[in-house]
Amino acid sequence: MPSTSEPRSHAEAAVEVRGLAKRFGEVEAVAGIDFEVGEGEFFGFLGPNGAGKTTTINMLTGLARPDQGVIRIAGIDCSRNPKAAQHLMGVVPDESNLWPELDGFENLCFCGALYGMARRSREKRARELLETVGLADAARRRFGGYSKGMKRRLTIAAGIIHLPRILFLDEPTTGIDVASARHIRRVIADLNAGGTTIFLTTHYIEEAERLCGRIAFIVEGRLVRVDSLANLVRDVQDRRVVQLALGRDPAEMLGPLRQTFPGIEFEPVTGDALRAHTAHTLPLAPLIRFFEERGVDVTEANVIRPSLEEVFVCITGVALDRMRKEKEQSKRDGGVT
Repeated sequence: MPSTSEPRSHAEAAVEVRGLAKRFGEVEAVAGIDFEVGEGEFFGFLGPNGAGKTTTINMLTGLARPDQGVIRIAGIDCSRNPKAAQHLMGVVPDESNLWPELDGFENLCFCGALYGMARRSREKRARELLETVGLADAARRRFGGYSKGMKRRLTIAAGIIHLPRILFLDEPTTGIDVASARHIRRVIADLNAGGTTIFLTTHYIEEAERLCGRIAFIVEGRLVRVDSLANLVRDVQDRRVVQLALGRDPAEMLGPLRQTFPGIEFEPVTGDALRAHTAHTLPLAPLIRFFEERGVDVTEANVIRPSLEEVFVCITGVALDRMRKEKEQSKRDGGVT
């Protein structure tokens, strides 16, 4: 069982999951997981691609039926009737799902009608949301002509048009431009500050660290840790991390470095930078001398505070370069986040 930190009592749980499992043929996508999300909480579901994040969120929102397990949304048992609590939920899937032939305003109004909102109420709410997500000027443009970032912003607006108590967001900023990603993060942070429970799936460690109060790590369908951000980071606060800026690509020196300093973990990062990790005092002078003897200049050395990245590696064993490659791939697919 993964260790957990539950911030609310059982009666206040917005989401409660017990023994949730799902298979696709021989693949065990979700393997009997348990967790709770408190009312008003910002809960992150973090893991690499293929870890089971989307399958879990699809079961929670009624888009997929679990093979076994119990799901309660705001106390409503959705195990046998997945649609029983849909009026309480807003759902933003990993791909925008609105109507390309309608404009932004029409899309929002149509979604409001699906939730049973009166015409005047949904039109008023649609105008407010177009301002909130920064699309007022594009309200009468066809959704099919929007950029990917604009589509994601309108899809989030559609997910909250009916003022849901719980908002499920599946990878909301993957593959979109920087400005749209920042706007989306600001919108959902404001929603949470106003009392909306947020359930966010992401493989962006920085995003989870920036937004979430509590985080679940899922790898290969299994929860390996559920805890508050403060508790997770505390686990690695004694680790020393120093980033060195070098005059050339450090990859070719990783072998000699590991042989010379066996108690230190070395990790190349963006460009010509190198990170050194250790649980003990870091011998900075011998490190710099190592590079000088090889004709490599150390132009900068910075102490890096413990982060969720170190926690993720320590707990899951998933290499950061795997997560970074996935992030780089999403950038190539649709933009920079």
